[in-house]
Amino acid sequence: MLLVVDVGNTNIVLGIYHERELIQHWRLETRKSKTADEYGMLIRQLCELRGVDPDAITDVILSCVVPPLVKPMVTMGEQALGCRNVVVVGDGTRTGMPIRSDNPREVGADRIVNSVAAHEHQKGGSGVIVCDFGTATTFDVISPEGEYLGGAIAPGVGISLDALFHQASKLPRIELVRPKKVVGRNTVTSMQSGIYFGYIGLVDGIVSRMAHELDFNPYVIATGGIAELIGEDSRTIDEVRPFLTLEGLRILFERNVRAD
Repeated sequence: MLLVVDVGNTNIVLGIYHERELIQHWRLETRKSKTADEYGMLIRQLCELRGVDPDAITDVILSCVVPPLVKPMVTMGEQALGCRNVVVVGDGTRTGMPIRSDNPREVGADRIVNSVAAHEHQKGGSGVIVCDFGTATTFDVISPEGEYLGGAIAPGVGISLDALFHQASKLPRIELVRPKKVVGRNTVTSMQSGIYFGYIGLVDGIVSRMAHELDFNPYVIATGGIAELIGEDSRTIDEVRPFLTLEGLRILFERNVRAD
């Protein structure tokens, strides 16, 4: 079995694949202070709670935007799980996707992984825009030929909520939910309206402007923590794929290890 790990600034998303089927998945809080042994023990416990034999995990592939966690994760795969292959997505990874940005090394591993999965999903169809709702909200454009063309980065919803709470003395910390009306009748519903409908406007505005610049009609895929919530009212999102990054990691493992 294959363990796929996406280490983000806020969360670590993990999945277990048997062949091409995602059989289990988890979302953990990212903790830079945890050791390889701690992560290894945690993954073993999570597997056992879901009836998965951790000793049946033979391979790991990892994308990570938190440099201090790369080594602990690699050590976890090699020692705590005893895997035969531990792959880190980065320079030298065979993606099958030309990167047309000014500096390809600046593009985060998670964005490339998402782009590979999105293009594979739409193979033979249109180009794609991927909206990923993480610590940052990212937009990535992939041509119909499978080239990564570039994108946009905006503050994530969590960052905006934290900024309101910390920088405005009288504003409380709130939970992001879909408000019933745009016009809030109290502070909490007004904040929820501003964040929720504001982010829908941000997504639809950026996607529409991107589509206007392109010479193809893009298919828009959303992923990340609040993708399903935002997708309810967005007029530009065509499909929500919660496990797009995990799919991309599996695809890259097949291209870099199973193809050899």
